[in-house]
Amino acid sequence: MAKLQKKGKSGAAVNYITRNQALKKLQVTLADFRRLCILKGIYPREPKNKKKANKGSTAPATFYYAKDIQYLMHEPILGKFREYKTFAKKMAKVMSKGQYSTAKTLAENKPIYTLDHIIKERYPTFTDALRDLDDALCMVFLFATMPKTDKIKAEAVENCQRLAAEFQHYVLHTRSLRKVFLSIKGIYYQAEIKGQTITWLVPYQFSQDVPTDVDFRVMLTFLEFHQTLCGFVNYKLYSDVNLVYPPALDLKLDEGGAGMNALIIESTQSTANIAKNVVSSESSVAASLSKEERQRLQESEKRLKSLSNKIAHIQESNEDESMNGVSGSGSDNAEDTLDEFPTPLPNADGSSSNTVTFMDIQKASQNLTQFQSLFSNCYIFLSREVPRYSLEFVLRAYGGNVGWDAVLGEGSPFDENDERITHQISDRPIQGHRFLSRQYVQPQWAYDSINAAKILAAEPYHIGKTLPPHLSPFVEANEGDYVPDQNQFEGETEDLEIESGDEEEEEEEEEEDEDEEEDEEEDEDAEHKDLHQRELEAEAKGIAFTEFEAKENKKAKKNSKATEAAASSSSTTTTTTTTTTRSAGKKRTAAE
Repeated sequence: MAKLQKKGKSGAAVNYITRNQALKKLQVTLADFRRLCILKGIYPREPKNKKKANKGSTAPATFYYAKDIQYLMHEPILGKFREYKTFAKKMAKVMSKGQYSTAKTLAENKPIYTLDHIIKERYPTFTDALRDLDDALCMVFLFATMPKTDKIKAEAVENCQRLAAEFQHYVLHTRSLRKVFLSIKGIYYQAEIKGQTITWLVPYQFSQDVPTDVDFRVMLTFLEFHQTLCGFVNYKLYSDVNLVYPPALDLKLDEGGAGMNALIIESTQSTANIAKNVVSSESSVAASLSKEERQRLQESEKRLKSLSNKIAHIQESNEDESMNGVSGSGSDNAEDTLDEFPTPLPNADGSSSNTVTFMDIQKASQNLTQFQSLFSNCYIFLSREVPRYSLEFVLRAYGGNVGWDAVLGEGSPFDENDERITHQISDRPIQGHRFLSRQYVQPQWAYDSINAAKILAAEPYHIGKTLPPHLSPFVEANEGDYVPDQNQFEGETEDLEIESGDEEEEEEEEEEDEDEEEDEEEDEDAEHKDLHQRELEAEAKGIAFTEFEAKENKKAKKNSKATEAAASSSSTTTTTTTTTTRSAGKKRTAAE
């Protein structure tokens, strides 16, 4: 006979755990528990039966998976949290006693933790990290525009600005930008990186007001994780295209407001040549050094070699993990050959199948390369009133040559008087001085040209004109949807033409009715004026108003009788004409 199961020993009561039970089990505060859950990606769960999960209690509670909490007990960051608490207690005790030298040594040995292992746990492959990069980029670009306050540290803002500029430089280098949309919230960008579409939102370059009703402790925890993720992704992206990471920063240009141009992008090949030259120069210098200095140099070289070996070992292990156990079949010396795409055979009805051919792929790649170099033949100058950072990023992502006014920052490759300029983007109602060799357009022209995948005509976007509608490239218009641009309409137009003809006839009839009403109103006005004139003449002659009114009534009756007689006579004439025509028709038929 099977043993009876006790209540609360299986099922939902064991699979779920409340938040208070988790806090007691982990021995942490609520703030540390929230922080740990955000970093590890653990969130509350909703059981099917809350009463069973809460062991018969109906009190409101937040539930988590018991396995997730058990998983948190082995987290190394949990120990770092406890070490930091003891460090804070020691620091407060030392500062209260006035032992500042001891406090300085404690601050130098402050416990520090990293999130590298968490990134590798949550994203086993690089593709997984790219799929979850949208939220990270939105958070990084948001805090890059935030002011420095007591809650938001200056280091966090500067780090976000650096990460955002590095990612934008990669998009410029690979020309992977695909869509742009200006909305009320900000500017939406979409890039295609390694087959993954990444969409992020960038606020406008305005002064941001820090809201008071936002819990920045939670947001800063998310920001800490997203900064680490963006750093990992940027390093991998730069290393794949043979660029040095992190790129060097030109402090002079950065102070002058150069923006992305303050970063110095270098390839790994050029740095390798520079490193060889440095090694040769160091070897010549080492000959003139003393024995102690030579020993120090040898020890430092050994450390550098060991460091390079460790980095190479880490890269090899990451590549092996990203392969996911895929074994390379075939010999190592086999030549790389292109895949052959068979041409589709025609069906019985003469139509071909949906098989993608090599010609289709080649044509699509040609169209993509043309799209990526959309503004390559354009020299575009930005006036001081336009959003420079957005337009510079968008235009350079498609090969455009961009210059800007000195007010917007340093580092412009050409000034406003350059004869090579083909377009000047301005957002003022009237342009004072004009160059006849260039087009003056509003900023929307650049974004609409990208979404249309072609350089649009500049005339609808001239300065002072009402702009055409800015449509979202993320929405595909279906049949029957309202599309402001008539060129995008595709479908049958016959019904529309018939309806338009009926509408024209109705409009003509309405116009005729309006003309008749206007004529009647004019006749009434003339009669009213005549009546008023006759009243004045009768008053001048001394005739009473009652006598005058009686005479006018008699005249009106006579006029009505005359009109009725005329109408009856016209009706009789029409009837006689119809009878004569009918009799004549009967005689003709009889004769025939």
